[in-house]
Amino acid sequence: MRILSEPFRYFPNFPVSVFIILIAFGCAKKKEQTKAERGTITESVYASARIKAEDQYNIYPTLSGTLTKVLVEAGDTVQEDQALFALDNVASELNSENALLALQLSEENAEKGSARLKELEASLTLAKEKLALDQDQFRRQKNLWAQGVGSKSELDQKQLALDNSKANLDAAKSRLDQTKTQLNNELQRARNSYKISKKQSRDFVIRSIRKGRIFDVLKKEGEVVNTQTALAIAGNGNRFLIEMEVDQTDITRIKIGQMVTLTMDSYKGQVFEAELTKVYPIMDERTRTFKVEARFKKEPPSLYPNLTAEANIIVFTKPDALTIPRNYLAEGKYVWVGKDEKKEVTVGLKDYQKAEILSGIDSSTVIYKP
Repeated sequence: MRILSEPFRYFPNFPVSVFIILIAFGCAKKKEQTKAERGTITESVYASARIKAEDQYNIYPTLSGTLTKVLVEAGDTVQEDQALFALDNVASELNSENALLALQLSEENAEKGSARLKELEASLTLAKEKLALDQDQFRRQKNLWAQGVGSKSELDQKQLALDNSKANLDAAKSRLDQTKTQLNNELQRARNSYKISKKQSRDFVIRSIRKGRIFDVLKKEGEVVNTQTALAIAGNGNRFLIEMEVDQTDITRIKIGQMVTLTMDSYKGQVFEAELTKVYPIMDERTRTFKVEARFKKEPPSLYPNLTAEANIIVFTKPDALTIPRNYLAEGKYVWVGKDEKKEVTVGLKDYQKAEILSGIDSSTVIYKP
């Protein structure tokens, strides 16, 4: 018992059982080892991700003003064109009333038989009667002159009166036609003004673009808002998509249709599959990333907008590859094949768990964890 007795010269009060446990633990601890195996390895691109509702959008007012009514709450289901918010529109309502009055007046003036048109039509009738009278007097004077009765001066006066009557008739016709055109134009302008005022009045009520769900209401009654102020967030409450950011160094390997694996803190220990469906063709200059989208092959039972996730986009899959656990790889290109011996290997594809070995060892080589 030399092994056990030696320590007691220095630690006479130390329990014998503790020394036995320590010796046993030291003898039992060995370096972990394994061998390379054949299997499938995939190369993937990592992307940070978040969940978004399909057709998710922010709701903005088209005019500035004070929010007087909030007609929805977070979680509500809304229909297309449903009223959601209302702004103070007293001035707009007054403008609409004035536009309506102007329209009614224009319609009355443009109607056949209106006072204004009757006046001009009466003037035209008088001009026609005056012309007929002057024509008759001119013919009689002309016949008398042919018979040698009367003077040339009297004939000229009748001719002048006839010419004036013709001119007055033409002027009366022109005034009537111009007035009709003017009244019709005024009527059309009044209709347009009324439509514009109604449209502006409608703009004071903010409505939903499409059927969906209200995820959040961002403003309260009494707050002053403008066209840059988001009032709510809405979207499809039944369908969701995955929005990811891919680094510019990886974007050339990303293609629509690639498989995506997804993990979420909301579903720990679970991996979900999705398919890449869209690549936005412009880089965000601030983050140097590209936005891409994917859709779940089978959605989790419960999803909410803005849930965070980690995604891996599978860009290449190689079957029957010789692989080792990635944590057995030392310095990126060596494996330990003995206590003090390491060997250089040629590494191919790598994922988060495995590394492909192209040369240097085979499936019979025992390797040790660094």
